[in-house]
Amino acid sequence: MPRFYFDVSVGDDFTRDDTGFEYESLNIAEYEATRAAAEIAHNNLPRRRTSEICVRVRDEEGFLLFTVDVTMAVRRTVRALP
Repeated sequence: MPRFYFDVSVGDDFTRDDTGFEYESLNIAEYEATRAAAEIAHNNLPRRRTSEICVRVRDEEGFLLFTVDVTMAVRRTVRALP
């Protein structure tokens, strides 16, 4: 069964995955990476700890397979006073 490594960036913080996870397919790894990115975003974005999250998934040889990016932007508008 192939092993996938999930490196995570939350703002300027980077965590390299040296353990990895075994999944039956790339599609399952993609689903899990997407779920992980959404959970990290849920825990961090509302508190404005960061505005960018990235999960980079590598194979056993270290080759980058895909990335999952989550970005939040808040743009306030100024309402003209009467």
